[in-house]
Parts: sequence; C-alpha cells; structure tokens
Amino acid sequence: MTTITLRPDQPFDLDRTLSCGQAFRWEKVEGWWQGIVEGRAIRIRQDADLLTFSGVDAEFICDYFRLDQDLPGILSSIDRDPVIARAIQECWGLRLVRQQPWECLASYICATNTNIPAVKRRIALMAERFGGPVDGPFGTAYTFPEPEVLASAPFDDLWDCRLGYRTDYISSAAALVAEHPDWVERVAALPLEDARRVLMELRGVGPKVADCVLLFAFDSFEAFPVDVWVHRIMATTYLPDIAGRSCKPSDYERIRRFAQDYFGKYAGYAQEYLYCMRGHAEWQKRGGR
Repeated sequence: MTTITLRPDQPFDLDRTLSCGQAFRWEKVEGWWQGIVEGRAIRIRQDADLLTFSGVDAEFICDYFRLDQDLPGILSSIDRDPVIARAIQECWGLRLVRQQPWECLASYICATNTNIPAVKRRIALMAERFGGPVDGPFGTAYTFPEPEVLASAPFDDLWDCRLGYRTDYISSAAALVAEHPDWVERVAALPLEDARRVLMELRGVGPKVADCVLLFAFDSFEAFPVDVWVHRIMATTYLPDIAGRSCKPSDYERIRRFAQDYFGKYAGYAQEYLYCMRGHAEWQKRGGR
C-alpha cells in the first residue's frame, strides 16, 4: 500500500468525487473504492487527510484526481450567488477526474437515455467480453476495450452487451477512432466550439455527450453538460421562463451559454457541484429538484 498526505490548503473528498457520476468503473466495497483506470486495477480509500491506495503510484493518483489543481481558487471564481455557494459548501472537495478520451467517449455514448447502474453494467459487459484481464488488489478485472477491438466486433456480440440502439453508435465511433490514431491530439488542439462540432459529427454524440467528453477528458473546464437535473436547477434558479418544461435543444444551448458567461472558464466545475447537489433536501423543497 502507498499513502499520500493531502495538503491542508487543497481539499479533496474521495467519496464525493467518485460517487457523483463522472466515471463509471468505480465501486465502493467495504470502505474501499475499487476501479479500473487506463488498464490499472486500483484500490483506494480516504481517512481524513490520508489517501491509501494500491495498483498505481502516487504520481498517477495525483494526476487522475487533479490534486495539483488549485480547487479553492476555482471554487472562488464560480462562487457567484447563494445557490452555487450552497453547492460548494455541501460538496466541498469534489474534484473532476482526468479520464482517457476514448473510454470517456464510449462510456457517455452508452449513457444516453438511461441511468447510472445500467451504464455501469453495459461497460462491465463490454470490458469482460472485449477487454483484457488485469490482476489487481481485488482479483481479476478487465480493461476497457480498445477501439480497434470494438470496431471489428460482430454486431450481435456488441448487442449482447445490452447496448441496444447504441450498438451502431459504439461500432461507428470505434471505427473512426481506430482509423485516426491522432484523433485525441486533433480534438485537443481545437478551440472548444470547434472541438464540440467535431465530436457531434459522430453518430450518437449529441450536445450533452460532447460536453461531457470535453469536460472530463479534454480539460475543457468551460464545457457545461446539461442533463435533466442540471436543466431543472438552472431553469428554476437562473432562467425561470424555461422552468417546468422538458429541455428543448434551444433551451440546452441557452443554459450552456448562460452558464459559460456567468460562471466563466470553470463553468464545468459549477455544473458538477450543482449536479452533486441534485438530491439535497433543499432542492426538493424548492421545486422538486
């Protein structure tokens, strides 16, 4: 086991970070978080300011959890009103994890029109069937499949991973990424709006998937994904004229643009903190959020 003592001026809450729905390959078992990241099986827990982990080194943990990022400075920059201030207070220490672009893209394609348990199940089935085994601190696990493997996989085998209509989307995205090994570098080099347009050219990638991938895998902290929960919070709190209705494409764009102008270059952090607050009693009292 390896340990890291967290800096007192840089807060980190492991539970909030891994339970808020950013990444889908983590589970908490008997006080330990267990996950597969970039082909490594990791086991980690937090006790106050001490992180204890195995499967990777300290540098990997610091990079994945962005422990070198000035979180208080970021949160100060988005702390614009009592609503976001409450979210910051309640979710203090939540950090955005640094995800691998291909896995993040495929995972969020799997996440369309569904819930988190179903997404986790689909990803686990794909990993078991098409990934490689890796021995770790909690037994044998499976890496996320490479795009070349999924691109050549028979349709029925992918379908059996409970992908449903997403089967074609996963196969198509895998083929494109496999055919263009420099795909990550090309997207990363583009300005946010251009990168967003490129991602949305992929089948199965709409605005929310593109924004999630940019935020979680490309360090585009201005990206602002809007799901049903974030739509409710943003509409009721900031844009009341669109509250109480489903999120139309024009509403999505309006919320996204407003959030980027209002919260600034770290709007994505505001999104994650507001999302983290979605089940809090205060939201329930203020309109069923």
